[in-house]
Amino acid sequence: MPDAEQTAIVHEQTAQLHAKHRHLGHDQVISFYPPRMRAQAHLFGVAYTHVDGTRWNFGDWDYPFPLQSIAKVFIHALALQDNGREGTLRHVGVEPSGDPFYEITFDETNNRPFNPMINAGALVTTSLIHGDTRDEKVARLLQMLRTFSGNHRLQVDEETLARELESNDRNLALSYLMRSLGMLTGDVYDNLVVYLSACSVKVTGRELADMGATLANGGVHPVTGQRALPRALVRDVATVMLMCGMYTAAGQWAYDVGIPAKSGVSGGLLVVLPNRFGAGFFSPGLDRHGNSVRAVNMCRDLSNRLGLHVFADSADTTFGRREPVDADQALRREPTSAGEGAPRSPRRQRS
Repeated sequence: MPDAEQTAIVHEQTAQLHAKHRHLGHDQVISFYPPRMRAQAHLFGVAYTHVDGTRWNFGDWDYPFPLQSIAKVFIHALALQDNGREGTLRHVGVEPSGDPFYEITFDETNNRPFNPMINAGALVTTSLIHGDTRDEKVARLLQMLRTFSGNHRLQVDEETLARELESNDRNLALSYLMRSLGMLTGDVYDNLVVYLSACSVKVTGRELADMGATLANGGVHPVTGQRALPRALVRDVATVMLMCGMYTAAGQWAYDVGIPAKSGVSGGLLVVLPNRFGAGFFSPGLDRHGNSVRAVNMCRDLSNRLGLHVFADSADTTFGRREPVDADQALRREPTSAGEGAPRSPRRQRS
């Protein structure tokens, strides 16, 4: 739990990085989705929520934007909850595809999409959600998103949904092909509406940070105390995010940044650092992979400068600290079965 000094240091560290990246990365922006968001290119929101409920907000953290592909995380979570790990894996794998999220490509050996973070996989996990009608499925997804975010007023943005439905020939084609191959069952259009409804829910950066913190906190919202997902399933969700959450940049992200994350073409980025915090970023300028330029650059700085990679030594982490833990002070002496005079093994202090 961060004390007052740690809280102040995190605020200072993040404010510095937010100010730095607000003015960098414009040359890396190649697109906006939808194109009219170019007029909002100046927007840049950042929010953190610690697992104890402490929050930090910066810039345009309260600007609402559609989840878009970030919704795939929660569709996958609900599919796991309804079908279990093995039941879900029979239909959708967990391997990075190496292809763009909209590509018509499958794991032909197992006759299933590669993972739940590409469109093919998300359409299949959507079909696995229990419910007799599409409205019932949408309602169940909304309830999950509300519990994760702590905002029980979240709704599908009908204008966004209508726009998405107008330009979804590729997803329809993908769905019909998967149904012909036995990967998908049921009404293709209804399933697409459920999927796009989840993508059309608008959130703010702070709500996204709370959603990440709920995953970081073992599936329990750190402020409301409500359980959003069984603890046993959180690991599966976060692992797929780390391996597959950043489109065709997933491998480089895992190598450079090393934090479970999921991006969306609206410019949002959900980040989960297990047992520590969740973060929500929003900036609409996208790189060639479809990820927010400012969000990716800031996360890379957070990981490299502050030691937040999931495989980093926690003694080297300076998030909320001025300096890394002193290795000499971190040594511990432990008695052994050989008695007081026996050699003692040092252990590095864990934060």
